[in-house]
Amino acid sequence: MSQPEGAQAGAPDAGARVAPPTNMVPPREWFGEPCLMGIDEAGRGPVLGCMVYACVVAPISYGPTLAKKAYADSKTLTEAQRAGLFAQITADERLAYAHEALSAAVISQQMLGRAKVSLNEIAAQSTMRLIQGALDAGVALAEVYIDTVGDPERYRARLLRAFPSLAFTVCPKADALFPSVSAASIVAKVTRDASLLDDQARLPARAQPAGGSLGTGYPHDEATKGWLAANVDPVFGFHPIVRFGWETASRIMEDRCAPMAWEADAPTDANQPKLSAFLPGGGGGGGAADASSGVGRHAFFRIRRMQRVAALA
Repeated sequence: MSQPEGAQAGAPDAGARVAPPTNMVPPREWFGEPCLMGIDEAGRGPVLGCMVYACVVAPISYGPTLAKKAYADSKTLTEAQRAGLFAQITADERLAYAHEALSAAVISQQMLGRAKVSLNEIAAQSTMRLIQGALDAGVALAEVYIDTVGDPERYRARLLRAFPSLAFTVCPKADALFPSVSAASIVAKVTRDASLLDDQARLPARAQPAGGSLGTGYPHDEATKGWLAANVDPVFGFHPIVRFGWETASRIMEDRCAPMAWEADAPTDANQPKLSAFLPGGGGGGGAADASSGVGRHAFFRIRRMQRVAALA
């Protein structure tokens, strides 16, 4: 995927506003023509804020005109340039866009949950939702260009299994090679920056950054590091705008938060029946007989002669 935007860009401008998630509604007249789509992300690496996936759609016949536009990888542009190009994208009647913002809380929940989901998988699912969303909007997609997630060929094969009628080009640096991906990177970056400002505005007064800005949200950013160090709770860790699974946040919590020790269950008594013994056919020599014996069951069920059944008649 793209390298961190924060390496080339400063903190977002306070005047930015999050754009609507799509302008594909109502459908455009050209949606029925064979169309191409470019997809890119912004905010894969930050410890603060959301990750945004965005797509830009255009008729294939508009490709030569699109190539003449000044769209470029968003990391090579200033904030003012991105804002101006985003305004051009939204005003262009032959372009349509959509974006999906995955909050830090969602990323943390998926990556740290019992059934862990990798960041690459989160990215792939978001990509497929954008493609399906365009198809549902009536876009006659034919070609899709995507910056790579992991191995390009494996990723392309997965996308082809999901959308066998589409032609996919998946490669590194697609945001610098294909104008539609460059445009998508601009949509994603502008949306990500505006979203981080919204996150900052919703912080409680005590958590507002001392210098007036959260910075870019990247771990190397001094403003971001300073805010994290000043806003760690010894019990709860961080505000939900922080990605708890990032090493930067984990290291601060290890150093600054109260240690937790979870009480383990007591060793199982050898004479204690297993939970499976209380389920239909669950062992203990009982099967259906065990299910209706009532032994060890709560008085509420015994008094009312309620039984567990394997199937309803």
